[in-house]
Amino acid sequence: MNKWYLENGEQGDIVVSTRIRLARNIEDYPFPWRLTESGRQKVCGVIRDAVLKDDKWGFKYTEMDSLDRSNVISLAERHLISPEFASDTSGRALLMTADEAVSIMLCEEDHIRLQVMMPGLALKEAYNVADKIDNLLSDKLNFSYDDRIGYLTQCPTNLGTAMRASVMLHLPALTRCGQIGRLASTVSKLGLIIRGAYGEGTEPGGDIYQLSNQITLGISEDSAIDNLQSITLQLISQERTAAKKLLENPATEDQIYRAAGILKSARVLSSKEFMELVSLVRMGASNKVIDMDIAKLNELTVKVQPATMNSITGKNLDSRERDILRAEWVREALNK
Repeated sequence: MNKWYLENGEQGDIVVSTRIRLARNIEDYPFPWRLTESGRQKVCGVIRDAVLKDDKWGFKYTEMDSLDRSNVISLAERHLISPEFASDTSGRALLMTADEAVSIMLCEEDHIRLQVMMPGLALKEAYNVADKIDNLLSDKLNFSYDDRIGYLTQCPTNLGTAMRASVMLHLPALTRCGQIGRLASTVSKLGLIIRGAYGEGTEPGGDIYQLSNQITLGISEDSAIDNLQSITLQLISQERTAAKKLLENPATEDQIYRAAGILKSARVLSSKEFMELVSLVRMGASNKVIDMDIAKLNELTVKVQPATMNSITGKNLDSRERDILRAEWVREALNK
């Protein structure tokens, strides 16, 4: 597998990526919020030893305290860890494969947050990988499990399968048509939730949304994935229909070409402006209005995020320096 943001997967004109996340806790240890820092470090060590023994996946173990702030936030910007995990690094650690497809957060809300990310719509493929790793871990660790309730988690909303399946969707046309509010209400009745790309309480920058299952109790993993797959395909169809209607107006096509022109020539580019412009260009590329590599746009969207830029350059750039460098990187990528 390759890094999710370097490829354009199935249904990639709309679906940016797929993520499967499993929460697990080890018997005989309190939930992380009840552990001291040394207690969390002990749990991290237990899980590290279980994962790295006979490791077939190539995991690298990193104590979060060993990373500087830019590198930590960059991991969150790339959706490899949660914003909550990035907010407090004490007594926490990360296991991740070199291709960044699989990451395991240790002592986040639960002892283990196993995550698999893939480009495009790949729910069943991502779940199969997560399930294999989960089975290997369950052979070595005693997970907290109740025959009636299922997996025990710190937050009651995760009880049962303790699985969160999600897809990141680029929905510029539905956003511009004012349909997101109606869609959010509709999918909530179907056991799903739609929100900003970084989860609860976040804004949908660049018209990118996260659609995920809400129900984990009383439903199987397969049923949850099938439900999410079905609703995702419906949203894809609705987005394509809305985009086709929008593009009947020459003004929309003009906006796309103007956005592409700015991205190809700007000398100063803020993160917010970039996200607004790249959303238009991505819609244009998805609908064959302009010739642009969607995978390249996906990569740029990750690369030019503030902390990731600092991480790549190894410098603590201020916002002005980042805006100038961002414009340079975007010009170089799009004018090749």
